[in-house]
Amino acid sequence: MERYPNISDHGLIGDLQTAALVSTDGTIDWFCCPRFDSPSIFASLLDAGKGGYFRVAPDTGDYVTRQLYFPDTAVLITRFMTPDGVGEVTDFMPVAGASVTDRHRLVRMLRVVRGTMRFVVDIKPRFDYGRRSHKMEISDDGVVFDAGGMHLTLHPVGERTVPLGEQGILAERVGEDVRLSRTLHEGETAGMVLESMGGRPSRVPPAEIEHLTEDTVRYWRDWLRRSTYAGRWREMVTRSAMTLKLMTYAPTGALVAAPTAGLPEQTGGERNWDYRYTWIRDASFSVYSLLGLGYVEEAAAFGHWVKDRLVEQAGDGAGPLKIMYRVDGSSDLSEETLDHFEGWRGSRPVRIGNGASDQLQLDIYGEVLDAMSHADAQGLQMAHQGWTALAGMMDWLCEHWDQPEEGIWETRGGRKDFTYGRFQCWVALDRAIRLAEHRGRPADVTRWRSERDRLYQQIMKRGWNPRRHAFIQHYETDVLDSSLLLMPLMGFVSPMDPMWLQTLDSMDHELVSDSLVYRYNPAASPDGLQGQEGTFSLCTFFYVDALARSGRLDEAELTFQKMHTYANHLGLYSEEIGLTGEQLGNFPQAFSHLALINAAVNLDYQLDHGAGDVEQVLVRARAGMPS
Repeated sequence: MERYPNISDHGLIGDLQTAALVSTDGTIDWFCCPRFDSPSIFASLLDAGKGGYFRVAPDTGDYVTRQLYFPDTAVLITRFMTPDGVGEVTDFMPVAGASVTDRHRLVRMLRVVRGTMRFVVDIKPRFDYGRRSHKMEISDDGVVFDAGGMHLTLHPVGERTVPLGEQGILAERVGEDVRLSRTLHEGETAGMVLESMGGRPSRVPPAEIEHLTEDTVRYWRDWLRRSTYAGRWREMVTRSAMTLKLMTYAPTGALVAAPTAGLPEQTGGERNWDYRYTWIRDASFSVYSLLGLGYVEEAAAFGHWVKDRLVEQAGDGAGPLKIMYRVDGSSDLSEETLDHFEGWRGSRPVRIGNGASDQLQLDIYGEVLDAMSHADAQGLQMAHQGWTALAGMMDWLCEHWDQPEEGIWETRGGRKDFTYGRFQCWVALDRAIRLAEHRGRPADVTRWRSERDRLYQQIMKRGWNPRRHAFIQHYETDVLDSSLLLMPLMGFVSPMDPMWLQTLDSMDHELVSDSLVYRYNPAASPDGLQGQEGTFSLCTFFYVDALARSGRLDEAELTFQKMHTYANHLGLYSEEIGLTGEQLGNFPQAFSHLALINAAVNLDYQLDHGAGDVEQVLVRARAGMPS
């Protein structure tokens, strides 16, 4: 394979506190420990020479690989076909549970199903993003890599009384790294467990691995059985749901935007961000997705996490809330560059931390209030302390909504009066009013209603561009922005309003390319960064929903089906799709998968209820449009 695999050439495994990427050639090239946002141990995805990796592959370059998940689980199987036989590597991480722990295990089981195969295992950890050296010790019982504050232990799978050499395993020191090799014949298995903070090495009996495998499979299948989704796209939806679950930090219920950092939005470009944090926006949208599938417990866990952020109000000058946090709720996300890393295929700089964390993005208040409204409708009521904090936040919003901000896309070109931010402020106040009135909670509803109505009038006057016949990105431009596809979904405009239908038509012509949707036209809307970007998968799924709600059901279904062809071989999506269909950006992307779920659930509903009457309304609405 190439020095750097395609971003899409990976599967995801995890234990609900951290995760790893496994490439189609059997390499774990991204793994941070003990949490999603901890320093990396394997990061050859960002620097092939300095990042470190854990590879299991045949001892020959003549092979073909295939990758699949064990059905309805997060257990990944990589298959190798060689002239001499067919072998498999099964990878998984036993679920770590809801208690914070530094102990995490990567299980890698080798098996030959036909013929004969000699496997080679290379383990080259590079602690702290390759900045910390380590020492290695090999014994008859396994291998220890010690980097001071962090160490890894390799436990071979086999009988406890049989030394490595007598099991047919050849262990070779390569500097402070190790290479293992073993020949297996049809029906034979071998394996290893790489454990963080695992103490002295000891051989793991095969029966124990069987139990770990069975427990992991059972966990995922039991979790999946809780889903209430029975629509047309079960396979895609359930894989997306499991992907979101894999990106959720179980001790707090916080969802990371992606388990990776530094993967570029353009090969060789500078849009290389760290997404291993919890965005208020992304996680709020996840509540809608999880509730749509019946996962009330997960939605409740995130609700508790958000309540804590509301109460602590760590946002300072950027408002009561920061736009993102670490998974434990802390807010120190200082951005730095890893200058010693060359980046995926030369895409530099490689950033860790996130300098956008202190931006003012007013839309987050609408998204979090919409999530709370959905949760309340499912019986997840807010306690007194949470409501008091929320009411104070709405009072703050009444004072501060009418100011420039950075916007949903975290552009670094200065603050603007973004239409999306204003519209989400309307959502925030609208949902807060409904909650206060429905639950009889104390609030200055008269003031909230007045500010909500001011927002509506301002957006209709300044966010609408009569020359473009469309709602536009911000008040001083005529650029379109696909984030506004949420306007009908969140009830700001009717999907049959002539103003909205004209906006949708304009987006069709300017932002849509073979069903794929750009965020905006960066050439017309400078965002403070060099280079171009691909289409945003999130926006494509928003577009599917907007088409369906506006009566264009055939187009919505075709667009949704086309989007499936851009998924990787396991049904996973990164942030963006490039010109030739390649996946770009951090991988997999929570926003892409939660938007897929929402589009599937909503499109199912529209298709099941028919579009005949809706189409007639659409015809009449279009006939009344101004020219």
